[in-house]
Amino acid sequence: MPLPAFISSTTLVHSPLRINQPFLCAYSGFRPRISSSTSSSVSISLPDNRVVLGVGSATVDFLAAVASYPNPDDKIRTTSLKVQGGGNVGNALTSAARLGLTPRIISKVADDSQGRSIVEELEADGIDTSFLVVAEGGVSPFTYIIVDNKTHTRTCIHTPGSPPMVPDDLSRSSLLSALDGARIVYFDVRLHETALLVAEEAAQQNIPILIDAERKREGLDELLAFASYVVCSTSFPQEWTEAPSIPSALVSMLLRLPKLKFVIVTLGEEGCIMLERKKPEQIEEFEVDNLLEVIKGRKDENINVPTSVSSPVVRLRAEGIGTVCGRLLLGTAEKIPASEIVDTTGAGDAFIGAVLYALCANMPPEKLLPFSTQVAAGCCRALGARSGLPYRTDPRLASFLH
Repeated sequence: MPLPAFISSTTLVHSPLRINQPFLCAYSGFRPRISSSTSSSVSISLPDNRVVLGVGSATVDFLAAVASYPNPDDKIRTTSLKVQGGGNVGNALTSAARLGLTPRIISKVADDSQGRSIVEELEADGIDTSFLVVAEGGVSPFTYIIVDNKTHTRTCIHTPGSPPMVPDDLSRSSLLSALDGARIVYFDVRLHETALLVAEEAAQQNIPILIDAERKREGLDELLAFASYVVCSTSFPQEWTEAPSIPSALVSMLLRLPKLKFVIVTLGEEGCIMLERKKPEQIEEFEVDNLLEVIKGRKDENINVPTSVSSPVVRLRAEGIGTVCGRLLLGTAEKIPASEIVDTTGAGDAFIGAVLYALCANMPPEKLLPFSTQVAAGCCRALGARSGLPYRTDPRLASFLH
């Protein structure tokens, strides 16, 4: 049965549609609506509560850009070199701070030169490091990153810090102080024992939790049980659920994680997909894979800036898995000219930082997705995870913050 008439697309936000009668009759005359707020000149003020807490990795990245990835036993030269702060939480909180949030971090470094560099760089971007543990002796975590200029890919070789962080490193008073007034808590699933301690207390205080599900890690399943929001890598949903497709895997995740409000899977240059949970209603039911194909068909390929396309609230069925009530949304990515792409390191972290901001600002999903992909695109225009992170005043973000 043809479905396209009920899909709505937008550059920022649109009014949701409801199906309350047979699809073809109700929506046969509807056309997609594209709208933008770029004509507005009134700036959106910063969120009232902009305190976010991140728990996880903060490292030093040693980035070497090369003309192409070396073969075994090759000797090659770098085209550029940079030493910069890294780590998923460190990067995501830097992204959030530059957008206007007030981040706090729980992590661990050593009292070596690399550890001092990590702390100084975080503090320079306005991140509160009061709850970051500094070990006497040991080695701070670091990562070697080879950036391939030809394929625009990167290879990461990580060395964990020592000694590792354990729950006893975080006192009860520090834990409560770190959570005090927080709007949301974000975990990259490193330092999993300490992360679980923080998640349990955050849940007790009804503070929303966002999980970065990059890959299967120790402690991930326990943390996911607390999740209000999950942002996944492209491969994670199917790896975790063993579902046959990404859309069906997202349905499975919402069924397995009852506290989950939405899950997003990032797709690189293809943008991202969100499945947002809604209250059950007597509404139309659609097979989720077919619905995604219809949504993809509603993208306007002539628009270079990020946009979003969404279904109305429907019942989404994944064959052999189950059914959830919600909305399926597709966020497109900026079409960056190849000549402007420098490095994709940290693009996913930049995206999460923008999601944190959007949640604090109560952005609707139709705006959250293109905003986050726009922030991630900025990250790709410079070497390293932080050099290209946009500030709130970046002209490319003006249409989202007015």
